[in-house]
Order: sequence, then structure tokens, then C-alpha cells
Amino acid sequence: MPLEAGLLEILACPACHAGLDDRSAAENPELVCTGADCGLAYPVRDGIPVLLVDEARRPA
Repeated sequence: MPLEAGLLEILACPACHAGLDDRSAAENPELVCTGADCGLAYPVRDGIPVLLVDEARRPA
């Protein structure tokens, strides 16, 4: 289930403060940082983004 557009406008990566790309419609829902040097992927659990750096997946 995709997140509301209004919510995505105010959310930012906690590590670098860049915007987030919504990939919550995928099999493994997540929000991916759009920062060039960051790229962390934050999980979305039960429709709630978990914006904790310790919970984020590092880019491959």
C-alpha cells in the first residue's frame, strides 16, 4: 500500500536529510533515500515507515 503523497513531502532521510523514494508497493515495502552518497533503504512495517538508521538496509 503506497504512502500518502502529503506524508512523503515532509519525510526525509534521517542520515542525510534527502528526500525518500516510495517503494512501499513492492513485495518488501521500503522508502529509499534519494541522496547520491547515502541510498539507505528504510523498511515500512504495517504501513508505518521505520526511519531509524539502525534499521535501514545499506545499498548493495
